[in-house]
Amino acid sequence: MRKVRIALTKGRLENRTVDVLEHLGYDVSMLRSKGRKLILEIPGAEIEVVLAKAADVITYVEHGVCDIGVVGKDTIMEHGGSFFEVADLGFGRCKFALAVKKGTDFYSGYSEKTVATKYPNVARNYFADKSMDVRVIKIEGSVELAPLLELSDGIVDIVETGTTLRENGLEVQEDVAAVSARLIVNPASLKMRKKELEPLINAIQQAAREMRLK
Repeated sequence: MRKVRIALTKGRLENRTVDVLEHLGYDVSMLRSKGRKLILEIPGAEIEVVLAKAADVITYVEHGVCDIGVVGKDTIMEHGGSFFEVADLGFGRCKFALAVKKGTDFYSGYSEKTVATKYPNVARNYFADKSMDVRVIKIEGSVELAPLLELSDGIVDIVETGTTLRENGLEVQEDVAAVSARLIVNPASLKMRKKELEPLINAIQQAAREMRLK
């Protein structure tokens, strides 16, 4: 049987997860000096780490080529998928928010509203829960431009400090959803490799909790 595979979202979530693995006593030297490698072994452990873009982490776990993955709740909300979300790891915290030009009100007036976003499914679901019909425009780059150019009445985007919004004359009107790193697992893997995966999942969850309390 192959080693347990963990898919990590490249970037900040990857780095924080490597910190968690180090906290658990694993040798993460290969992960720290990975170069351009995308599949790395943890010496002395039956674990392989796969580095991927966020949406691909879900794909690899969903199809069972990776057993577990670490991905942001934002990606889960946007893409969904057939997997178990087993733990909130507590790092990578930010939020989805509805933002508008400073001094304006998204909900004023009676005309149909337009929202620009990199996360069309999140935006549609949010306003559907409010029983509102909105026009959603997907933006790939700097979504803050859309209301400034009067393409949209507001944006739904990830907000951490709010600095970018303020510097572009925007402000948060309301929070949409909290976001943080989540641990996901392939259902078949959890069933077939329960003795391997459950202790690892519990250990990662406990280590992440301990590191938050430091």
